[in-house]
Amino acid sequence: MEHPDPGAAPVPASLAPRRTRWLWLLLAYASLGLGIVAIFIPGIPTTEFVLLSAWAAGKGSPRLQRWLERHRLFGPMIHNWRHGRVVARRAKISASLMMSLCLVIMLFTVKRHWVIVLATLGMALGAAWMWSRPERTEDAEPGERS
Repeated sequence: MEHPDPGAAPVPASLAPRRTRWLWLLLAYASLGLGIVAIFIPGIPTTEFVLLSAWAAGKGSPRLQRWLERHRLFGPMIHNWRHGRVVARRAKISASLMMSLCLVIMLFTVKRHWVIVLATLGMALGAAWMWSRPERTEDAEPGERS
């Protein structure tokens, strides 16, 4: 059994046990990598991967979590999500335009109509959920704000 080092800094309560932290760190970096790739590929959501990365980093690496929270692009989306499950209007518009672009590309390149229908339904559900989210923390329901 491991005994804590009296001179070591306290471990945050949300941090995973030492023996499994590397799994959380792996998930955090993999999600962040996918989120960065998704910035350049239409149809792949960026926000969800960044939020997953921040959550996993909270369990595996306080240093990575701080870096994500202070990042000029990722920080605001993490803050907004944690304080009211907010999705900014700019993100909604950007995601909607990317989904539309992806759909247009599929219409010209995909031969199977069922694939297009399935993708369209998925994008429509995702867009409906996204547009149902508040756009500012002030508009979030009291129970959703932390």
